[in-house]
Amino acid sequence: MGFDTLERAAGLYFRRPDTASPPRAPAGRFKPFAATRPATSLDRPRTQARPSLRELTERALLQQIVAAGVLVDGAGDILYLHGRTGMFLEPAPGDAGNNILRMAREGLHLSLSGALRKAATGAAASVTGLRVKTNGHFTHVDLTVAALPIEAGAPPGDAPLYLVTLREAPAAVATVAEAMPAEDAHVAALQHELRLRDEQLQTAQNELVSSTEEMRSSNAELQSLNEELQSTNEELETSSEELQSVNEELATVNAELQTKVADLARANDDMNNLLAGTGIGTLFVDHELRILRFTPAASGIMNLIHSDVGRPLAHIAPNLASANALVADVRSVLDTLVPKEQDVQTTDGKWYLMRIQPYRTLENVIEGVVVSFIEITETVRTREALRTANAHLRLAVVVRDAHDAITVQDLTGRTTAWNPGAVRMYGWSEAEALAMNVRARIPLGRAAAQELQVVRQLATAHEVLEPFRTQRLSKDGTVVEIWLTATALMNEHQELFAIATTERLSG
Repeated sequence: MGFDTLERAAGLYFRRPDTASPPRAPAGRFKPFAATRPATSLDRPRTQARPSLRELTERALLQQIVAAGVLVDGAGDILYLHGRTGMFLEPAPGDAGNNILRMAREGLHLSLSGALRKAATGAAASVTGLRVKTNGHFTHVDLTVAALPIEAGAPPGDAPLYLVTLREAPAAVATVAEAMPAEDAHVAALQHELRLRDEQLQTAQNELVSSTEEMRSSNAELQSLNEELQSTNEELETSSEELQSVNEELATVNAELQTKVADLARANDDMNNLLAGTGIGTLFVDHELRILRFTPAASGIMNLIHSDVGRPLAHIAPNLASANALVADVRSVLDTLVPKEQDVQTTDGKWYLMRIQPYRTLENVIEGVVVSFIEITETVRTREALRTANAHLRLAVVVRDAHDAITVQDLTGRTTAWNPGAVRMYGWSEAEALAMNVRARIPLGRAAAQELQVVRQLATAHEVLEPFRTQRLSKDGTVVEIWLTATALMNEHQELFAIATTERLSG
């Protein structure tokens, strides 16, 4: 018939390979039923081959041998149903589900649970003669559970599947049971049920022992894990104490840093107030001649604002009369490290002593240049006044000792200087002459017109006129012939303010 016996008691057989029959699809995982669409005319082949007599026979035999089969996974969830399973399984009350243990009828649940656990160890499990309640009466059922072989090429760790086979007990057994007297049949049924209970109890006991061992192992692992957690907790407590200590040290360091920052801020404020109070303009530049900082007094001299910090010094237009040489002087000091001093004048007429010197750190490192401006306007004026006074003093000595008459008159003709030679030549004392106008000493006529022409020439030419011959009156009214040399006297703005004359007798 093409089948060999695999386990006669369980009613399991396998088909012998036959090369003559058409090849069949390889055995694989049973899948749950999937929704299928109705076949259309395009899906139907034009000619459908009728199954062979052999296939029809095999199908009929399979239906006779295996009345019902269920494919489940390790949790008992149903993946595939074969045959009529209604007399063995029924929907469980409550939430809908497809677990075979929940759907097993009375008398099947306990044996099915034990058989599934046994099959999970790799051995086939079978129970015969189960009394399963079906529609108000009991049916004798043979149960077999076997794990499906793992396919070649299946991924590692793939969940195993189990085939549950359910069929009615052979008729011979039922006939013998019916032929027995009622009491003997009842006793035999009770004995058979007792034997099944003993087997189930033994299985449950074995499972309990196994579960106990597993619980002991789990308890030991939990105890070891608890010890590790306790050790970790102690380490965390130690780390917490260390972190607390570090935190206290950081708090102390932070307090010290706050104190130092406050001291530095106070020192910086003191320095800024000191520089601002001295009135000395100070400018700091780096190696690249970029402005680092400056004092308020330097802002007016160098024409600086706060946004100029960081700009090159060459980009600044200072309020200095000789600003072109400033950058060159600063670079020269930076290259030679030799300080430089010079007097500079601003565009508004003020004078400053500009001092350029290298900027040295406490480690004697050159980090730039310091340019300071000290106002010396009054000093320059005093120096110029002293120079002028000395010149006047020397001139006074020369004028006093000269034999010629030397006089000074302003632009109105009023006499402002009268030397002893003029006293001897004209007879008027210095006091008398200082109260006179030059017109009182000029005779009327041509001499007066000539004197006015001299004044106009000096006012326009600003020069010394060559000696020329003219006349002057003496105190007694005598007309004196003299040679006169006139010189224009200029102030600091190069403006004529007086005329000096040297008068000598022409005889």
